[in-house]
Amino acid sequence: MSNNDLNQPPSQFLYLTAKGRKTTREHTIEIWFTENNKKYYVLSEHKKDSDWVQNIISDPNVSFKVNNKTYKGYARIVDKSKEPTLANAVSDLMLRKYGWNDGLIVELTSNDNIK
Repeated sequence: MSNNDLNQPPSQFLYLTAKGRKTTREHTIEIWFTENNKKYYVLSEHKKDSDWVQNIISDPNVSFKVNNKTYKGYARIVDKSKEPTLANAVSDLMLRKYGWNDGLIVELTSNDNIK
């Protein structure tokens, strides 16, 4: 590890790749994220109206790249009414990191973390 690696600020973006529900082609977006308990969380500003959210609803198998490491895994929408503790924790982390937390929370789990 070089000194440059040690001095690098935490990554601001995650790159999420999902299969298009109509085209079946892979689509990648750059998106703000936060990490909590070995899982990654992204927010959809346009809730379920976002194409990428519709794509993960259609096929939750995704890949994502963060801090120069690529993971294969799956995505799921966090239900704020059923998981308020998780939703509040993610909202707080996003607010602290970006000053914004108004969106639909999507959880990304790496296959490496699935027991």
